[in-house]
Amino acid sequence: MQQVAEYLGVTDRTVRQMITDARLTGYRNGKRLVRIDLNEVDAAMEPFGGVA
Repeated sequence: MQQVAEYLGVTDRTVRQMITDARLTGYRNGKRLVRIDLNEVDAAMEPFGGVA
């Protein structure tokens, strides 16, 4: 999660909230380890603003 947070420029708490809100999918491996697919992170980003 920390790596995804750094990639997005947010805190790990924000990444956890994004998983809770179903904006990202977290994959649990064991009790504590959570993995996030970077391709899903990129796909979840939506452009806004600028010239249409």
